[in-house]
Amino acid sequence: MEFFKNKTNIDFLGIRKWTWTLSAILVLTSLLLVIFRGLNWDLDFTGGYAIQVHYSQTANLPEIRNQLSQAGITHADAIAFGSTHDVMLRLAPKQEMGKQMFSLNAKTEQDKLTAAVQAALGAQASIVQVSYTGPEVGAQLAETGMLAMLIAVLATMIYIAIRFEMRFAVSAAIALAHDPIIILGVFSLLQLRFDLTALAAVLAVIGYSLNDTVVVYDRIRENFRKMRKAPVMEVVNRAINDTLSRTIMTSGLTLLVVVVLFLCGGPSIHYFALALIIGIVVGTYSSIYVAGALAVAFGLNRQALLPVEKNVDELP
Repeated sequence: MEFFKNKTNIDFLGIRKWTWTLSAILVLTSLLLVIFRGLNWDLDFTGGYAIQVHYSQTANLPEIRNQLSQAGITHADAIAFGSTHDVMLRLAPKQEMGKQMFSLNAKTEQDKLTAAVQAALGAQASIVQVSYTGPEVGAQLAETGMLAMLIAVLATMIYIAIRFEMRFAVSAAIALAHDPIIILGVFSLLQLRFDLTALAAVLAVIGYSLNDTVVVYDRIRENFRKMRKAPVMEVVNRAINDTLSRTIMTSGLTLLVVVVLFLCGGPSIHYFALALIIGIVVGTYSSIYVAGALAVAFGLNRQALLPVEKNVDELP
């Protein structure tokens, strides 16, 4: 099945200087945003309280947030939890609370906070469970997540180097790092909540982008065998054009499903779906314009991928 009836002949590498400039601007801007503006870390990373509340009737989330705000609890986020009658309040620690909230008498502070929330929500709400995550645990989760992304990129380099060639491995690693950096930049720019589901989406994007990149690399290797007299640029361009239908159909259908999740999946997977949407778009772009073009820039040649012909001595 092909998306295009006729084979395309688009000169993707012909505009590589413009695409490299665009990628460099996006990556540099994203890094500066993450460094200076920072991420809006979720309770999973910052530590704080999670309070499960049950309502006898359908919970009105905007009204709940308004009630908490009027009671002076402005650092809370209310999301649907399980059913329309259950709500999860996530209270990240405020700087003005100081260390007293998380000191040895945290149980007393927890009781005070629970009473304040109950008074703000009224008798129609019943608090089911209160749990606390320490800031040390959150910091460890953030460190583990970043380490997981680094290991994923390094493992990818090893895999590509074994299956193809080292120049492909370095190009793929740069292309894979390009995608999560831009995702983090968007989350930092808009100050969207970065939780564990968003981190899982970033890791999923690395695998998704790698799949597209490997398909392009495999076709490049095939084309080197078929187009023995063609220059490297033409071989790589032909490979990207040959896989373009597959790339568009795969990315388009996946994006369609993720957009539906984003619109209808509810708040619990909202940021997961959003990170995937950004990752699919950026990952498709990087597999077309970044991965192959970088391999050419690093000196990719026919001899690196084709087996060396052995001279057989036919003399007796």
